[in-house]
Amino acid sequence: MPTCPWPRNALDLAYHDAEWGVPLHDDRAFFELLTLEGAQAGLSWSIVLAKRENYRRAFDGFDVEKISRYGAKKTAALLIDAGIVRNRLKIAATIRNAQAFLAVQKEFGSFDRYVWQFVGGRPIAHRRRAMKDLPTRTPESDALSQDLLARGFKFVGTTICQAFMQASGLVNDHLVSCPRHAGCARLR
Repeated sequence: MPTCPWPRNALDLAYHDAEWGVPLHDDRAFFELLTLEGAQAGLSWSIVLAKRENYRRAFDGFDVEKISRYGAKKTAALLIDAGIVRNRLKIAATIRNAQAFLAVQKEFGSFDRYVWQFVGGRPIAHRRRAMKDLPTRTPESDALSQDLLARGFKFVGTTICQAFMQASGLVNDHLVSCPRHAGCARLR
């Protein structure tokens, strides 16, 4: 049976089959995904996915507490790390986002509790039939983006938020012809 057509290589396919669209409930994983989706801006997901292990190493396993305290020395080291996207604004955004993420955790008890409110606490299961049916933004991604921006997050425009929501399973945008659609639809 055919899968969604967007995976371009073996790494993409493995990610699609095991992770994309599976509902997340782990704050560390949410922060990792938010960081990687932001790093993707202007690039392809395949490029960022291939650098994921380097990101995990460079950003201390996405330990939000540690990242929130990064200073000039760590930023300088990240800017010369060829294993990640060496963009000053994206690196600064990751540090700022860690600080904002901690504030959300403090206010809501967890980022998980916060982010799932944007879809009513349950994944939205779409029944898309073709890639052309996948929107780059939705009212939900608009609302999430607007709220994150108001809280001081960076690189969280509505298109990035839509990709984040799809990847984290807040919405199930596997095509109905993809075997993962039904599997993810059963998950909460």
